[in-house]
Amino acid sequence: MKSFIAVVMLCLSVCFALPGYAEVDAAPLVSVNINDASAAEIAETLSGIGLAKAEAIVSYREENGAFESVEQLEMVKGIGPATIEKNRTRIALQ
Repeated sequence: MKSFIAVVMLCLSVCFALPGYAEVDAAPLVSVNINDASAAEIAETLSGIGLAKAEAIVSYREENGAFESVEQLEMVKGIGPATIEKNRTRIALQ
């Protein structure tokens, strides 16, 4: 009987401890409007985009007008599909 109670207690302990090991985002997901944000705001919000790439995004936007799709970011030198996919949920167009 003691063995049975010990096994039940062990199972319950594991069940309650596992959620503590679940992967949790450190911060809430924030988005940035690439059609009106500054380079600093873009660099701060998007993963893998430093200030130089963010400035390239702003320059492209100023020369070519507003981005009509997220995929259009590929036209900016140094930004490829992987970077876009990594940031897709953080990018707003309006």
